[in-house]
This record gives sequence, structure tokens and C-alpha cells, in this order.
Amino acid sequence: MLRDDNASVELTGSTVFKDERKQAYLNPDGADRPLISPVPAATLDRARRYRLERLRMKMREWDCGALLLYDPVNIRYAFDSSNMSIWTMHNPSRYALILADGPAIIFEFEGAEHVNDGLPGIDEIRPSKSWIFFTAGNLVEPRMKAWADEIADIVKGNGGNRRIAVDRLEPSGAFELTERGFTLLDGQELAERARSIKSADEIELMRWTIRVCEAGMARMYEISEPGRTEREIWAELHFENARSGGEWLETKLLTSGPRTNPWYQECSDYVVKRGEMISFDTDMIGPYGYCADLSRSWTCGHVAMNAKQREIYAAARDQIEHNLSVIRPGMTFREFNELSWRIPEKYQPYRYTLALHGTGMADEWPGVLLHPDFDPDFSGVIEENMVLNVESLIAEAGSESIKLETQALITSRGAERLDSFPWEEV
Repeated sequence: MLRDDNASVELTGSTVFKDERKQAYLNPDGADRPLISPVPAATLDRARRYRLERLRMKMREWDCGALLLYDPVNIRYAFDSSNMSIWTMHNPSRYALILADGPAIIFEFEGAEHVNDGLPGIDEIRPSKSWIFFTAGNLVEPRMKAWADEIADIVKGNGGNRRIAVDRLEPSGAFELTERGFTLLDGQELAERARSIKSADEIELMRWTIRVCEAGMARMYEISEPGRTEREIWAELHFENARSGGEWLETKLLTSGPRTNPWYQECSDYVVKRGEMISFDTDMIGPYGYCADLSRSWTCGHVAMNAKQREIYAAARDQIEHNLSVIRPGMTFREFNELSWRIPEKYQPYRYTLALHGTGMADEWPGVLLHPDFDPDFSGVIEENMVLNVESLIAEAGSESIKLETQALITSRGAERLDSFPWEEV
């Protein structure tokens, strides 16, 4: 029986090992070097054209004259245009307007127009009219009216109908557009339904983001030693993503030992002890703006799991493998729910509410809840060329949590995993 002097976790064996399979995911050119994408420029260009056409196709289906986008993820999807994405998520200062039968226009943050040079989907670049309080102060109302007048003039001038789909807009801005005779539609639904079906080129871009994420996880694994803080381990994923051309991490979901249960605590300066479980969810927006949303759990110090850790890890693997095996294109969400893995009662109070969710440039529609939470009125169909993440979180009273997640492309044959970073052997 092995026991670390500073640990409160007893181990069932004395084996201390490094999983050689994981080392293969580090950069073969050297750990001190970033990964360099092998994806040809032509692949990215085809993906750009496909994505803009997907939005226009949905606009035609919805009889929508224009699509107004503020969400930086949707703007990236439409144009591959990225500028201060996190900042503009909470300071809506740049936007896009796509006409069903007219130009696609980016309204760029003042002084940053050049970041859109060379992007083929953009027909026109205009300076944005920002009317957020931070920059407009007491001038919010006149600036907002000037913004609404410009949008109205463009749509009317291009002969578009008065139906505008908008993804995110303050109530006062929505009021100004309706005052000018427009009917507003849910542009977030339109965009997410467009985004849900991936092209082969998008999948190639996503595979590269996953490759970078897995290199980051390999770095995390290498330093998962006693005495490290949760933040130190988590920083390895940030480092690999940033230096390899990635964007950001959506969450801070890495915890260890007693901090894994309940889930959703954020990583901290807690010092991890030998034998404690380290569980995490990457939620990584990587190169090309695509998301790698992977979860793994392993022990600190690379030691064998104790009996309880093995038990709950095995249950999590069962859930992942079962749910992967039943997914088929053409299956309704309700049909998937009826066939999905049934979480044992002792784990239910600590469950993760999602069984599946879509993934593209971020987590996206559909979000299919675990069977105890599933609403039978939630409608939809699993379609070929969706990318779905299959989730598991298993814990019981007094135990640690095991978090596992894999990302899968839906093919004519079922779910094909896009990630391959090894599970633990139990």
C-alpha cells in the first residue's frame, strides 16, 4: 500500500508509471516548439465559402432579407474575421450585415479595418457605429439612431424585405429597428442551425484544433505531479493553444481531489496531492476558431487508481461508449434519449445534465439533456455531418468526480470519434 506523506488518499497498488501513449501527442519536433498547421490555404478558403453560403441558404429558407450579427463567433463563422473577440463579446462594438440578395458588410472597430484585408466573403468594410454606454455615454441615443438609420438605408437600398434576423441586440436597438418598419427574427437560431452541419473542410480544420488540444493535454499530463497547483497544470493547455495559433479557453474547469465534487468549481491555487484525481474539461477555442471540447481524468503522480476511482471511472467509460454506439443519423433526440445509458441512482445527484451537445466554433445547438432531465417535447434530429460531443460526469457521495468527453463526427454509419487521446487503463 503506497501512501504519500502529505496525502489523504490511499492507493491500491505501488505502481508509478508514465503512460507512453500520451507522450506521442507532444510536438515531435520538440517540446519547446509550437505545432505548425499542415492544413492547406485552399482548405480554409473552401470552408469560408461554405460557411457564408450556409448562412445565406438559411436566410432564403426563412425568407429573411438581412442577417445582422454581433456575436463574434457568428462573425468568425461568416467571414473568418476575428478582432478582439472576447472584448467584443461584452462590448458590442463591431458587427456584420449580410444581405440575402446583396453585399456582405463588416462594420469594424475604428482603426482596425485592416484586420479584414484579404477575406474573400466581405464585400465592403465600413466603420462601426458604437452606441454602448462605455464609449457613447450621454450620446447613446443619437448614436443609436444614426446606427439604425444606416442599417435601414442599406437594407431598403438593396431591395431586401423588411425581415431582419438578429443574433444579439440590446432592447433599445431592437426598438429602433422595429420603429423603422422591420420585423426581427431570431438570428442566433438561424446561425446555429447553419453552423450545425459541417463540411469536409471544416472537419479538417477542426481535426487540427483537436491535435493542438491533445498536445496541450499531453503537457498537462507530464506535469501532473504532487506539489503542482491546479492553475499550473491548467496553464499548460493555455500555453500550447496560444503558441500554436489558438484563441481562448471558455472555462476554467480543472479541479483535483475533493474539489472535483461537486463539479463546476474553477481551477485554483490548491496544491494537488499524489493519488488525487485530476479532472478537467478543455472548452478550448483553438486554431481557425474551432472548438476542441475534450474531458479527461487521471491521477496525480501517475499512480494506479484506488478502488473507488476505478469504479467510477469504469462507469464513465461505460456511459461514453454506450452513447457513442447508439447514435445514428436520422435519429430524433427523443429516440436517442430512450436508447441512452441509464445513470445509476447513486450517481444521479452529482450528474452532468447534458448527454450530448453540438460543437463547431464553440459549443452549439443541439444540447440534449441526460435522461433524468430530458423533456420529451424537445424536438430535433441528429443529422449526418453534425459534430456532437458525448459527455459523462460520474460521482457519488464522498467520492471524487470523473469527467470524460469525446468529440464525434456523425457519419452515415454512426459516430466517428475525432479525438484519440487515450483513456486511462483501469
